[in-house]
Amino acid sequence: MRIGELASRAGVSVRSLRYYEEQGLITSTRSAGGQRTYTEDEVERVRFIQRLYAAGLSSRTVLELLPCVDSPSEQNADEAFERMVRERDRISRHIDELCQARDALDRLIDANRAHRASLTPH
Repeated sequence: MRIGELASRAGVSVRSLRYYEEQGLITSTRSAGGQRTYTEDEVERVRFIQRLYAAGLSSRTVLELLPCVDSPSEQNADEAFERMVRERDRISRHIDELCQARDALDRLIDANRAHRASLTPH
């Protein structure tokens, strides 16, 4: 199938598919006219990549997880598991940092409200 059909069936943009290919996440062959062609398997692969991106993973991390899909083995599954746990821990730390920033902003908002109230004549 051509790139436009893959994009439509997988629910992504053509630009995303070009990026995925540049990153080594998907592969295509070229027609005699130089157009990219993809196999039926690429539809589900792109959907899987999208799920990984939606989970907050980078393209580098996605690339590290794909051997588990491409060459299933106990070692690849163990490595993928360890990588996903590290990513979850990274995201959890980031969430904690964001919560701290939100809490600090809430304190500033409360201080601003109190200050504004003191400026209003009674």
